[in-house]
Amino acid sequence: MEESILFERVGRVARITLNRPRVYNAFNRPMALELQRRLDECAAAPEIRAVYLTGAGKAFCAGQDLQEVVDPNGPDLTKILEEHYNPIVLRLRQLPKPVVAAVNGVAAGAGANIALACDVVVAAESASFLQAFSKIGLIPDSGGTWTLPRLVGWQRASALMMLGERVSARDALQMGMLYKVYDDEAFAEASWQLAVTLSQMPTRALAWTKELLNASANQTLEAQLHMEQELQTAAGQTRDYKEGVQAFLEKRKPVFKGE
Repeated sequence: MEESILFERVGRVARITLNRPRVYNAFNRPMALELQRRLDECAAAPEIRAVYLTGAGKAFCAGQDLQEVVDPNGPDLTKILEEHYNPIVLRLRQLPKPVVAAVNGVAAGAGANIALACDVVVAAESASFLQAFSKIGLIPDSGGTWTLPRLVGWQRASALMMLGERVSARDALQMGMLYKVYDDEAFAEASWQLAVTLSQMPTRALAWTKELLNASANQTLEAQLHMEQELQTAAGQTRDYKEGVQAFLEKRKPVFKGE
């Protein structure tokens, strides 16, 4: 049986590939649960210091496999959200390691919002994004109503979600949805090198940066300053901080170990 999630560790990077290319990597229950398991594995393994998430074939992810939804023996929408997508999004945001979403093709519905939940989102020139929910009478899920307005602003998020229009990678970049767009020929190598670079950085500090970004959406400035102070104090006690300062003074490249 074909594996719906491909997983391999290359150096310090875990490469996770959504692997149902015949249905544009649409999620069914086994695939959603396996992705959760693999993200848990990444969180628990100290040798993994960055995660690279991409799709097999022409698409990144087309969202939910609707064949599963109409199956009388399949999970209902409540179960799909409660047990599939919500846990995936929370794992991505709580994973104490950077996650690169390498959007190689169309990212639609839950597929788009799972990509946007990652820390660094890059896309191939031919990729596109689609809040497809309104096309079938649903509302955006997988954290989209939380994430998208913070990336592109209220008005654009509202229009994209209500109209369900396809957004090219270049337009998504201009809106602030993405970090970078690469030519299709350069995309695979360039996006992978981003993950490799992150895996060589002081990953405890990156994890705390992620924690601060998560908290910033709901905190006052005063509370955020206090949290920065606490985590900066902790960062100043790490081996990587000492290595970074010493390397700067010695005019050499630092060797970070995530410690």
